[in-house]
Amino acid sequence: MLVLALAALFVYLRVSNELTGAIDDGLEARAADLAALVTRGSGPPDLSGALFEGEEGFSEVVGPGGRVVASTLPAAAEAALAPAEARQAAREAVLIDGRAVSGVDGEARILAAPAGSAGDPLVVVAGASTEDREEALAGIAGAFLIGTPVALLLASGLGYLLAARALAPVEAMRRRAADITLERSGERLPLPAADDELQRLGRTLNAMLDRLEASLQRERVFVADASHELRTPLAVLRAELELAERPGRDPEELRAALRSAAEEVERLTRLAEDLLVIARSDQGRLPIRRVEADIGELLARVRARFEGRARQQARGIAVKAPEGLRVEVDALRVEQAVGNLVDNALRYGKGGVLLSAEVNGDSLVLEVSDEGRGLPAEFRDKAFERFTRADEGRSGGGSGLGLAIVRAIARAHGGDATIAADADAAMVVRVELRRDRVPR
Repeated sequence: MLVLALAALFVYLRVSNELTGAIDDGLEARAADLAALVTRGSGPPDLSGALFEGEEGFSEVVGPGGRVVASTLPAAAEAALAPAEARQAAREAVLIDGRAVSGVDGEARILAAPAGSAGDPLVVVAGASTEDREEALAGIAGAFLIGTPVALLLASGLGYLLAARALAPVEAMRRRAADITLERSGERLPLPAADDELQRLGRTLNAMLDRLEASLQRERVFVADASHELRTPLAVLRAELELAERPGRDPEELRAALRSAAEEVERLTRLAEDLLVIARSDQGRLPIRRVEADIGELLARVRARFEGRARQQARGIAVKAPEGLRVEVDALRVEQAVGNLVDNALRYGKGGVLLSAEVNGDSLVLEVSDEGRGLPAEFRDKAFERFTRADEGRSGGGSGLGLAIVRAIARAHGGDATIAADADAAMVVRVELRRDRVPR
């Protein structure tokens, strides 16, 4: 509305200025003709004729003191100029607007200018009625008063239609978004045909829905796999407890049942801790607390933890690490990762187990190897996925989370975990560190 009002005001003022300019041009031309007539003549000028007479204007020649020398106005009409105005006009041109003059319809616009000789100063007066100008401006104002609200209504209606048409794809996207649920997969927002910002927004939102659906699917698989892993130890624990409470059990059988139940509880505890680590790594916030650690001592602690189990299998565990190698790592997490690799080596491998560490460029490389067959080549790409096991050539009671946790810990340190391509059994954990954090 404000824009229309300002536009109407601009047009009104522009037309008013043009009409006033046209009147002034006519007055100047007539005043020049009057001045030429006065200069050529020796007596009172003759103002008869179409040049000076008209229905919409008048002409006068005024002497000193405002005395009318000649005029096209009726004889009974008063002089157009007051004496003071006549004296001023004798010195310079004077423009007067809105003067009521007898014999002229409406108000008049008057131009008075000096003429004649220095000894006989005269003033020529040219006047024109402004009635036509006022009528024209009144008509324009009336048109704007009527047309502006109509234009506003039309513009509003047209703007509403255009906005509705432009926002139709948005409404379609909104309706589809309201119908999208977790129960139905694959539903996406409709994209408009035009390659514009709205289509790019729709593509971005659809990509977000793809990521959310993939994440939800991973969570569903995770929950299903976790439930499957928890079911077996819980079933065994329940069976052992039911057997333990049967009457007539001798003490040795009861102790064996309790030992089996304790093992299952330990397995459940370990599985719960592993699931917590995996869940945190999926959320991108696996907590890491770096401290300077002696890598040789760290590997020695892992060896000490598994030595008893290795002796039961008539196997040995060796450590190979540079003396005095100190690196800033999360020692507890790295011990957990190396421990998982040693547990896999003892569970699935054969022969001695070697824990080694070395510095390779900006990386600290920890390697756990045994003398077994290792993993099948086709399984190596997915070995670090959670709840996966290599059935071929390996057996045991693991949960399939050990290597997934190793990779999560390695990546939390800025590195990765891989299976060596040139060794059938080697498991390699790489933690990427800045060179200045790896003392030589």
